[in-house]
Amino acid sequence: MLQIQSFTFNVLAENTYVIYDETRQCAIIDPGCYESHEKAKLSQFIHEQGLQVTHLINTHAHIDHVLGNRYIMTTYGVPLALHPADVPLLQAAVEYAPQYGFSAYEPAETTVMLIPGESIQLGHASLQILHVPGHSPGHVALYSPQDQVCIAGDVLFQGSIGRTDLPGGDHATLLQSIQEQLMPLGDEVLIYPGHGPTTTIGIEKRSNPFLQPQD
Repeated sequence: MLQIQSFTFNVLAENTYVIYDETRQCAIIDPGCYESHEKAKLSQFIHEQGLQVTHLINTHAHIDHVLGNRYIMTTYGVPLALHPADVPLLQAAVEYAPQYGFSAYEPAETTVMLIPGESIQLGHASLQILHVPGHSPGHVALYSPQDQVCIAGDVLFQGSIGRTDLPGGDHATLLQSIQEQLMPLGDEVLIYPGHGPTTTIGIEKRSNPFLQPQD
């Protein structure tokens, strides 16, 4: 059974996730740790839980989700996985990071490409790769059908959806991604978003104003 630990890092209040099962293999998803105390907090948890970091995954490559990539790669010796359509965003991050106050950002290169329709094996768990563009061209969500959980990045939030005014964003595409890729997962599926609290497909289907039928 998957265990999911969340951390809220950096001034943009980004959710970083450590997911693992009884094998103690773990994946770090969207490491937003920037300050030294944030990196130390993440590493302390991994050490205390006796985890082996086997995967580093970005749901997408906006700056608040990639700040800790280099730290994780060098500390734990794991490659970075990202959808190929978001590689240009990752490469551009070093140019605009100072505009967000991240002048000490250390860039990292992707070496593993996430392919929609394939799965990532994490211990005994299998994470399906879902392509959910709209917030960014190569945004993915990671879904575990066994555990009924989905790491959704900045696609779907409690009561809201991802912004689409950044480069590569498109509102209609985002809504289509949510309707075609996330809504069919089932009402009980837990959504772990890139910002804010956990929610469920059912709650958002019933109450999210962006997902209601338009008159």
